[in-house]
Amino acid sequence: MQRGSMNTYEQKLKQYLQSEKISAEHLSFAQSCHSVAEAARAVKGSPDEFVKNVCLVDNKGNLVVAIVKGEDRVDRKKVARVLQVERVRMATAQEILERTGYPCGGTPSFGFRAVFFIDERVMEKHVVYTGGGSEQSLVRIAPEELQRVNKGRVVDVRVD
Repeated sequence: MQRGSMNTYEQKLKQYLQSEKISAEHLSFAQSCHSVAEAARAVKGSPDEFVKNVCLVDNKGNLVVAIVKGEDRVDRKKVARVLQVERVRMATAQEILERTGYPCGGTPSFGFRAVFFIDERVMEKHVVYTGGGSEQSLVRIAPEELQRVNKGRVVDVRVD
């Protein structure tokens, strides 16, 4: 069930989608979409249609976003290897909000400055759902469009 009013984060993302001419659909719901399970219930879809945006920080303080399918986990050692750094750490909720402009749980896969890595398995899907700016919204987008917009590098970053 979609809800009527959008919060400012959702509005900001909708405006970004329009201004950048991104081929995607923004969806707002009455219920939480924070977890993959909640999001799948909201769209009456399967968990394998969803991606997670795992926000990390490298040793130089740069924001790195590893995008994996909803059922997968990010392997931080693989991310560090690809970046050629010793280690990466999870970003805090405050860092995520400050650096992306969106709250944790609603962070989209694009629309802010970061290094983006898209796991290979994400590219196997015809369409995926990603964060829509808030915990009650999603964006439906083709993986190829997502990659075009965030200029992400397709690489294996999931836990085997």
